[in-house]
Amino acid sequence: MSAQDTSTELWGGETTKAVANFPVSGERVPLPVVRWLGRIKGNAARVNAELGLLDGELAEKIAAAGDEIAQGKHDAQFPIDVFQTGSGTSSNMNANEVIATLSGAHRNDHVNMGQSSNDVFPSAVHLAALDETTNTLLPALEQLEASFAAKAEAFKDLVKSGRTHLMDAVPVTLGQEFSGYAAQIRLGRRRIENALPQVAQIPLGGTATGTGLNTHRDFAAKVREKLSAETGLTISAPEDPFEAQGNRDALVELSGALKVVAVSLTKIAGDLALMGSGPRVGIGELYLPELQKGSSIMPGKVNPVIPEVVLQVSAQVIGNDTAITVGGLQGQFELNVRIPLIARNLLQSIHLLSTTAKIFAEKCVDGIEPNLPGLERSAENTLAVATALNPFIGYDKAADIVKDAAENGGTLREVARKHGVDDETLDKALDLRKIAAGSSAD
Repeated sequence: MSAQDTSTELWGGETTKAVANFPVSGERVPLPVVRWLGRIKGNAARVNAELGLLDGELAEKIAAAGDEIAQGKHDAQFPIDVFQTGSGTSSNMNANEVIATLSGAHRNDHVNMGQSSNDVFPSAVHLAALDETTNTLLPALEQLEASFAAKAEAFKDLVKSGRTHLMDAVPVTLGQEFSGYAAQIRLGRRRIENALPQVAQIPLGGTATGTGLNTHRDFAAKVREKLSAETGLTISAPEDPFEAQGNRDALVELSGALKVVAVSLTKIAGDLALMGSGPRVGIGELYLPELQKGSSIMPGKVNPVIPEVVLQVSAQVIGNDTAITVGGLQGQFELNVRIPLIARNLLQSIHLLSTTAKIFAEKCVDGIEPNLPGLERSAENTLAVATALNPFIGYDKAADIVKDAAENGGTLREVARKHGVDDETLDKALDLRKIAAGSSAD
C-alpha cells in the first residue's frame, strides 16, 4: 500500500473499536495533536535505531510514515471522536496502527517502542499548543498591538471627553485611549509568553506512570533534541517527571493567559462599538469600517460587525477556559484523564484568538477614522472639565458651577463667569489639551 494512499482505511482494530465506542460529537481530535503524534513517533523510531534498539531500515520506514502524518497527508485516517478515553489512548493507538500499516512494523513493539499513551499523548498536546501559540497566535497579537499603536500615534492630538461609569469625565485624547488598548494586547501577549516555558516541558520518557519503565534512559532527551531541531521550538525536560505525568497545570495556566486576552478584547471591542455608535444619536466619536449592510429592513444601517465577532469569540474562549479548568482539576494520582477535553478547548481558543486578532486588526482597527465634529462636541460639552478649576476656585465652587450648568444650560465658561470666575483663570484652567495631558496649571 502506498504511503500516499488515504482512500483506504489504514487503521486497525483498536481504532475501529474506538470509533464504535465514542460516537459522541462528530468532532475529531484536533489536527495539530494528530500531526504532533506523527512527528513524535517518527523521531522516536530514529532514536530507538540510534540506541541499537530497532532495526535501522524498519525505523526509517516508521519515521517516513510519521513524517507524512506530521505533514498532514493522512489526516483522514484519524476518525476517533475527541470525546474518548481521557488519556488519549485511543488516539495514540490510532497513530500506532496507521504507522504500522504504512511501514510494515508492529504497532506496539516497534511504533510504540519506549512509549506509553500516558506520556506521548499529553506531549503531543503540549507541543501542539506550543507550536500554534508561538507560530500563529503571538504574531497575530503583535499585529493587533501594532495596529492600535499606529492609531494611538495618529490620534494623539484629538481631545474628547473621558468616561468613567459611562458618565462624562475629564478629557483625554483619543490617542491615549488607543495607547491603552495597545498596552492591553502587549501585556496579554507577555502573559502568554510567560506561560510557554512550562508548556514546553513535556512528559515524554515517563511511559506509564512517570518512572520511565521500558524506555532507554537517553531516549527522551534525544527525541526532544530532534524535535527541537526539526521545528525550531525549545522543548525541554520536566522539572519533575511525576509532576509532568500527573497533571496538566501548564495547559491550565496557558488557558488562563488566553482568557485574560479575551477579557481585554471584550473591553476594547465594547469601547469601539460604543464610540462608533450613531451615526446621529449615538456617541459618534469614531467611524468604524463599513463592511456590510446591517439590517434587512432598515435602509442604510451599518453595524459594528467586527467588534461583535470579537465579543462572541472572547465569550467562547472564556467558556473554554472554564472547561479546561475543570479538566485540569480532575486528574487522579499519576495521570490526568481529561486530556482530550483540555486539548480540544485549548487549541480552539488558540485558533479563535489567532484568527480574530488578525481580522480585528485588518478589518476594523486599521480602518478606523475619527469623527472630528463628534470629538469636538464631546470635549467641549463635558462639564467634567470643571475639575480643572478645583486648584483655582476650590471643589465646592466648581461643583456649584457644574450644578448650575447642568440644571439651567449654558457652557461651562458662561456659567463660570456668572459665578465670578475671570477669563484669565478660565483660559488657564480650561485648556483641553493640557487637561488631557494631566496638567491644568503651570
